[in-house]
Amino acid sequence: MANGALSGAVIAVAGAGGPAGRATLARLADAGATVVGSDNDPERLAAAVDAARYGHGGATVVGDTVDLLDLQSTREWATRIEKDFGRVDGLVHLVGGWRGSETFTKTSLDDWDFLELLLVRTVQHTSLAFHEALQRSDRGRYVLISAAAASKPTASNAAYAAGKAAAEAWTLAMGDFFRKAGGEEGPTSAAVILVVKALVHDAMRAERPNAKFAGFTDVDALAESIAGVWDLPAGEVNGKRLWLTEKP
Repeated sequence: MANGALSGAVIAVAGAGGPAGRATLARLADAGATVVGSDNDPERLAAAVDAARYGHGGATVVGDTVDLLDLQSTREWATRIEKDFGRVDGLVHLVGGWRGSETFTKTSLDDWDFLELLLVRTVQHTSLAFHEALQRSDRGRYVLISAAAASKPTASNAAYAAGKAAAEAWTLAMGDFFRKAGGEEGPTSAAVILVVKALVHDAMRAERPNAKFAGFTDVDALAESIAGVWDLPAGEVNGKRLWLTEKP
């Protein structure tokens, strides 16, 4: 662990309890990072943390139950991480959710209310809470997982696509903050968007053995791409969309 590519880095993962979160915790721990996960399901979070910790040589992986819909709680989480570990080098945003409709005219604005909280508000809160600590880091990264739907909305996917597009815009604004803070020498921290069509994991394949999941990104491949963001200079990835699926 000590000699991993992310040795010494401290990375927070929001939405760590799901399949993508489990894969990301494991990959970051394998790279030598200290990883702090959060999720709204304490039992699911504990299972993900234990799997990453004991599957990777006793790596430092901890869990924290945080209400990311409360800005003050999110700020306290960021402060606590920096106090406990001395720095924050990353925030990976994996909080997700989906709702669609049969047709555009049958779109329910209740779906928007639900998705705005998960897809947009959590991005706003985590970015506002962590941006100063990430700017203090010499390799700070804010990593948003987005969807191709944000670039090509469909009639049945209006609320979801609009939420993802808003989250992307907010993240790009954060990237502009890092750009301006870097001055003539360029940014030392970056806000990055990884774009997928959708995610797939082993349980999905087991449930639907005949499905092809064309264009989907495996959660392990996503975790690899997340870890790879730290391999690239901040100036190359700040304010960029990195596509893990074919552009629409």
